[in-house]
Amino acid sequence: MVSNDKALIIIAIVVGVGALAGMIGLIGQGNIRHVEIFWAEKVEQTVAFEDVNGMVQLRGLAGISGEPNPHLITRTSFAYVLTVINNGDTHHRLYIEGLEVQTDLLEPGARDTITIYPTKEGLYKYYDKRQYLEHLGFVEVVTVVPSDEFTGIFRDLI
Repeated sequence: MVSNDKALIIIAIVVGVGALAGMIGLIGQGNIRHVEIFWAEKVEQTVAFEDVNGMVQLRGLAGISGEPNPHLITRTSFAYVLTVINNGDTHHRLYIEGLEVQTDLLEPGARDTITIYPTKEGLYKYYDKRQYLEHLGFVEVVTVVPSDEFTGIFRDLI
C-alpha cells in the first residue's frame, strides 16, 4: 500500500512538472499575451477652433500639445483621424492644402471628423477656409522606418 502511494505521488509530480513545462513553452513562444503586441495603425488627434481677440486659432486638445496653431504630425501608411471642434463664435472650416481634405462648415459648438490615409511624406499647410483662406499652421507627414530595416551601425544599436 505504501508503494502505491509513492507511485501515485511520483506520477502526480511528473505530470505537474510536465504541465508546467508545457505552459512555459507555450507562453514563451509568444502564443499568449496579456496585451496586444501590434500598434494600432492610426494616429488620432483632436483640435478646436477658437476666436481670440478677433483672431482665429486652432488649439490642440488631444494627441497634440495645447499651443495655438500646433504643428500636426502623422505617419505614412497609417490612418490619420483628426477631430475638429468649433469652440469659436463664428463658422469655421479646416482645409488641408495638398491633401485636399476639409471638414464641413462648422457652426459654433459643432464638430467633424476627417480621416486621411497619407501615402507620401510632405509638409502641408492647413487653413481656416471661409470667405478666404487664413493660413494657421502645418500638417507634417513622416515615414517611420521599422528597426529591422536599419543597416550598418544603427542595426547594432537596437
